[in-house]
Amino acid sequence: MNPIGNLNKIFESRIRLGVMSILMVNSEVNFNDLKQMLEVTDGNLASHLNTLEENGYIKVYKGFIGRKTNTTYAITTSGEKAFKGHLTALEHMIRFTK
Repeated sequence: MNPIGNLNKIFESRIRLGVMSILMVNSEVNFNDLKQMLEVTDGNLASHLNTLEENGYIKVYKGFIGRKTNTTYAITTSGEKAFKGHLTALEHMIRFTK
């Protein structure tokens, strides 16, 4: 049995792994909070968020607070399922290599 066969390539990036971990425990998080928590640049974060959105793992909500734009992100049902599957695969890989 291949110990890495069930890992999800989308979550190989530490930034996407971080985004998904944050969204698993928060109903939604705005862009600036994600950027601060992950200590990444705007462009880097935006690129990774776009990948997660394109794969259907996160939802994007654009709105305004007063006159300022506010973009928030939330995990989708398929994103939660995929991420849990990835975590399970990591656990199996750790057990397999003991």
